[in-house]
Amino acid sequence: MLLPAKAEVARQLRRYRAWERVMLAAPNDPTVRTTFEDSGYTLCVLMGKRCAREAADAAERYLRTNQVAPVQEQNQVTCLQEQNERPRPATAVRRRPPAAERRSPAGR
Repeated sequence: MLLPAKAEVARQLRRYRAWERVMLAAPNDPTVRTTFEDSGYTLCVLMGKRCAREAADAAERYLRTNQVAPVQEQNQVTCLQEQNERPRPATAVRRRPPAAERRSPAGR
């Protein structure tokens, strides 16, 4: 599984927690509620969870880990990326047509 950048997770988690505090202070404000729900949704998508609280917990656990994904998982990710990529030509060299097919500037 691809993991999100820790900096982005930290930023979204801070945003979610900040709007959570504002939401608790002004629960009847529709703008605050909408923004809080949007920040929760973003965190859910980022962490792959269905509930904002679960996503926040998962984000906190993820940020506490200092490990990089094990080599086996990294290889699986690389293989998946390679399977999803379009085939690329072996060389990206532009070739000119054979000399017999070229037109001279004077023949225009």
